[in-house]
Amino acid sequence: MHETPALPMWLPRPREAASTPVLVGLSGGLDSTVLLHRLARDSAIRASGLRAVHVNHGLHPDAACWAEHAQALCAALNIECRVVVVRVPHESGLGPEGAARRARRAAFADALGVGETLALAQHRDDQAETVLLRALRASGPDGLAAMRPWRNFAAGWLWRPLLDTPRAALQAYAEREGLRWIDDPSNRDESFDRNWLRHRVLPLLRERWPQADAALARAAALSAEASDLLIADDEIALAKARAQPHGNALSRRALAALAPERRARVLRRWTDTQGLPPLPAEGIARIERDLLPCADDRAPVFAWHGARIAVWRDALYAFDEAALSRSALPPEWSADWDGRATLALPNDDALAIVDADGRARALPWPVRVHARRGGERIRLPGRSHRHTLKHLLQDAEMPPWERARLPVIEGPDGATLAAGDRIVSAELDAWLRAENAELRWHRNDGAPPPREA
Repeated sequence: MHETPALPMWLPRPREAASTPVLVGLSGGLDSTVLLHRLARDSAIRASGLRAVHVNHGLHPDAACWAEHAQALCAALNIECRVVVVRVPHESGLGPEGAARRARRAAFADALGVGETLALAQHRDDQAETVLLRALRASGPDGLAAMRPWRNFAAGWLWRPLLDTPRAALQAYAEREGLRWIDDPSNRDESFDRNWLRHRVLPLLRERWPQADAALARAAALSAEASDLLIADDEIALAKARAQPHGNALSRRALAALAPERRARVLRRWTDTQGLPPLPAEGIARIERDLLPCADDRAPVFAWHGARIAVWRDALYAFDEAALSRSALPPEWSADWDGRATLALPNDDALAIVDADGRARALPWPVRVHARRGGERIRLPGRSHRHTLKHLLQDAEMPPWERARLPVIEGPDGATLAAGDRIVSAELDAWLRAENAELRWHRNDGAPPPREA
């Protein structure tokens, strides 16, 4: 019987995810073809669940043919294959490589099930290229750690089992097994930095130092060890700098108390944990110069690659511009609501009235829900006069850019009854207390929506 040659330096999965289902990112090129074939030969991985996802970027005339090739390869191995078509934005500011990488990662994250493992086929040569690219961008130990063999990703894990394997070993395996793969002509385009390093620089380094790839990969592993130690301290400092224990804003006062080097690391860690693009050195300088020391009545902003850091009062806030825009209610939107069912808002937020058992409760009057229009006034419990909603939102520590998603509830007489569940009028509050019920404004930030029993 023909024996399948083993790949050297196969990196195992950590114990906590050793039996999770595996989703292979399959481009159809040599590397991912070998990875899929090798995983398909692993009976334990087959038993836990194995499938593939192919991302069609639509950047090459043969993209549809490549998708068909990936599906045929999976069919031959009796593996489910999902094809995802993405649009690569040209205006992202990330360049073609970066924009395609972001679109691909988003597709992978969407395809990955809870607790599943995404397996990608980067190998030792890729790691060497990444180290050189990061060094040329003046990266510190976090950047020089390059690609990690294992880490959390989306709802599960990301695993790079071939990261210690040279590409030559993959080529030999594919030839011995008679595998067929796609050669993407863009991999020969030396206008891309990575390709220029791959075809021009690394061959020269190998002439002088035959083990250059292994040495660079080892340097990445050592940098990762140093980075892990620094990150542990960064997490402690980040937790202390948060404006609220469970919020994403950072206290400017707490940040100013840190040493500049630690502050820079905390800021980068903060934006990274929110899924934003890497914070550039220019951003650190701008935050130091303009955002941290500014007066409370100023509102300086630093924006980069579709992300933004803004000041409000003592805090810094970071967010994705596109997500922020999507979260705003359309200014002209309104809807009638009686409370009998959860009201879905056009920004995917929701409103519900529920009793102590989680059951929906009908309101005693018909109401109208709409976006903020300005000029609203509301009487709070225990007060005899009305306050402007604007001033109450300021007192409630709600930043101006978040108020655009705020649903306003208006009674049949036009009086403002509530602004989300943050500010509730005396009239509505009295009814809720009498009925042992509560108003819930679910913000679609990843938590489950309100449930009705």
